[in-house]
Amino acid sequence: MTMEWQRLVSTKRLGREGDGTAAGTRTEYMRDWDRLVYSSAFRRLQDKTQVFPLSESDYVRTRLTHSIEVSSVGRSLGMQCGHFIVENNKGITLDAQDFGSIVAAACLAHDIGNPPFGHSGECAIQSWFSDGNRQYLEGLSKRQQNDFLKFEGNAQGFRLITRLQNEINRGGFQLTYAVLASFGKYPQASDMPISKKISEKKFGYCDDDADNFTLVANGVGLIKKNSGAYCRHPLAFLMEAADDICYNVVDLEDGHRVGRVSFEQAKNLLWEIAFPDGKTSSPSYERIDDDDGRIEYLRARAIGNLIEATVDVFKQQYVHIMNGELENDLVSLCKYAANLKAISKLSRERIYTTPTVLQIEAAGFEILGGLLDKFVPALLNAPDTRSKAHQKIVEIIPSQFTKGKSRYEQLLSATDYISGMTDTYALKLFRRLHGIELPGLTQ
Repeated sequence: MTMEWQRLVSTKRLGREGDGTAAGTRTEYMRDWDRLVYSSAFRRLQDKTQVFPLSESDYVRTRLTHSIEVSSVGRSLGMQCGHFIVENNKGITLDAQDFGSIVAAACLAHDIGNPPFGHSGECAIQSWFSDGNRQYLEGLSKRQQNDFLKFEGNAQGFRLITRLQNEINRGGFQLTYAVLASFGKYPQASDMPISKKISEKKFGYCDDDADNFTLVANGVGLIKKNSGAYCRHPLAFLMEAADDICYNVVDLEDGHRVGRVSFEQAKNLLWEIAFPDGKTSSPSYERIDDDDGRIEYLRARAIGNLIEATVDVFKQQYVHIMNGELENDLVSLCKYAANLKAISKLSRERIYTTPTVLQIEAAGFEILGGLLDKFVPALLNAPDTRSKAHQKIVEIIPSQFTKGKSRYEQLLSATDYISGMTDTYALKLFRRLHGIELPGLTQ
């Protein structure tokens, strides 16, 4: 069994399946990109952790700049692989640029569901429910419980773009099936077994969003593995690769900028990717007279070569991808895999585990846990049984997040609200709810 491109690139929109294709010079996939980039959820990524939480430097990346860079790399990957796809599917009606637009839009949204404080924010929410607060999960199905015990930014992202943003519309942003399916790195529910297979390392949608995910997966013709799990959309591999390329190379550059990685360390790691033919230098590199500029140059060349190497792997693995059989990420199969492992090793030692990063991530556990301490009991109590303190908390929460009727929906409201916060807002709200500061009285 193999997937078919005519279905995989569906322009049907979630929530507006009956509408035809809009006229104009912009493609449906370009419209998706525009809807995402102008959204409030996307703008909030400017104050969400990439590597250095609450960084005072105006150079290092936030989730916003990271997402834009990933989208740029994704467009290149999509276009180059698109040429190959079109050449090998003579009946296809798209051109290479359309594939680039699909991947670029999926990449733009790839981190949109991440909570404050990066991946430690995900761990903080998971830990709160598993460490002493399991009583709030009583009466929920296994899948519903896992939505919280394994809280996942990717699943939250699918929820955000298909439900929470533009909530008055069924389908949220009402994006195309093609972009939504390409967004899905982990096309399975939270009660599916977790494994080392690349599509089964995490989960990609909550029980509340199962109908939407199933509609999209069946609409584009993803191969079904079992109840609740599908194979990946072929273009999801390119979205993942764009992210892998950017965070490996760019985090190293940021680490050098903030003084955690020496010039020689960064140069040596990037050089073999930037100059794989064994060159000792280049005229352009020699004209640069500062270390920051030299690392920027090497970063740019490295990303370009990684794109080419990833496209080669996509072509080599094409049949396995289309049959839903590939369970490795593309970057791990490219000729620079060993170089990227070396970069990842140094990043763990010198960037991701620095005292400042760890201290703020640890504080993130206290902040998000403290917010859940306030919101969950308040939302779960019926209006006529709420204490005055809980009533005040509910009045603070935007009305969008107070409409849940079942226990499961009320818990989702709490995690929906918190995961949508920026780092700064989460910190400020925590301080105010705990009496550490008051509006108008901060110094």
